Amino acid sequence: MCEGGDAAEVFASVPRKAEGVAVDPIALQPVDEVRITTLVDNVFDGLLTSDDRVTRADFGNGRVTAAQFEGGSTDVGLRAEHGFAALVTVRRGTSTTSLLFDTGLSPDGMVVNADRMGVDLSEVHGVVLSHGHFDHAGGLAGLAARRWRAMPMVLHPVAWTRRRLAPPNREVFELPTLSKRALEGEGFEVIERREPSLLVHGSVLITGEIDRTTEFEHGMPPPHQAWTGSGWEHDPLVQDDQALVVHVRGRGLVVLTGCGHAGAVNIVRHARRLTGVDRLCALLGGLHLSGPAFEPVIPPTIVALTELAPDMVVPAHCTGWRAQHALAAALPDAWLPGSSGSTYRLAAPPLVE
Repeated sequence: MCEGGDAAEVFASVPRKAEGVAVDPIALQPVDEVRITTLVDNVFDGLLTSDDRVTRADFGNGRVTAAQFEGGSTDVGLRAEHGFAALVTVRRGTSTTSLLFDTGLSPDGMVVNADRMGVDLSEVHGVVLSHGHFDHAGGLAGLAARRWRAMPMVLHPVAWTRRRLAPPNREVFELPTLSKRALEGEGFEVIERREPSLLVHGSVLITGEIDRTTEFEHGMPPPHQAWTGSGWEHDPLVQDDQALVVHVRGRGLVVLTGCGHAGAVNIVRHARRLTGVDRLCALLGGLHLSGPAFEPVIPPTIVALTELAPDMVVPAHCTGWRAQHALAAALPDAWLPGSSGSTYRLAAPPLVE
């Protein structure tokens, strides 16, 4: 399932039980502000309103030709699709840097939404893939067509794994598999990391593989399978799953997930342990709590997140409607609905002179 590395390396990197604080925490540099713009999500709601925490896109963000209307055009807003992509912009003082975290499902969905919002993708400094599933990597094709320079891309080496869904008594669906050769041919500088990575002068942390420490987050059910080189086997861990973490000065950690296959609580615990920062400021992204295999995980997840008392929770993509309702009820002051074209802002408190 992996390219490169010997058996000892693979064994050493397998997610493991880990208790207590990190012996040598990663020195994640605090930032003054982080803005997370959802370029692709499962939902677009053009009637959502903006406030001091979030700026929403509306129908006026997209105009297309349509002969049936007077004037020959109509407003369409942004695209929604079963995928996820976010633009992450961090600011330290007067310096800002932007990264893409995932790229959505379709080749053109992310770039179309970026164009409609006036987002200049040429300003992006790099790409991070949360994992190799196709609904997070499809937009790399559209991004490659906009490439003005070589672009680094950080991912886990298991992201190239062939995977399929083989539910009983139903047709097998093999997921589209990423091609390293094709991406490198398009000019992406592929950086494979199992371990945590620090980006943007030490102010953005990519978790690498996530320790599984809860008793209730068991991963994917048996129909989710991976090709081992000799056969298909159950792939519960989605071992390439990783998250992006930023430390907002004076407020705590902002954690961004793609699907959260490692489990939302496992991910937050891992981020806290890696950084030595206990406070969770915000959790955004897919939490993968949809469907019969994952709905039993909703109640203990709610309990754990309620205890953490984040300022903001934005469940997206694969979270599922039951979990959305439960999170909104349990954390009414923190919960915000996700939607393509939403920009969430988390800033440090003003410095007191």
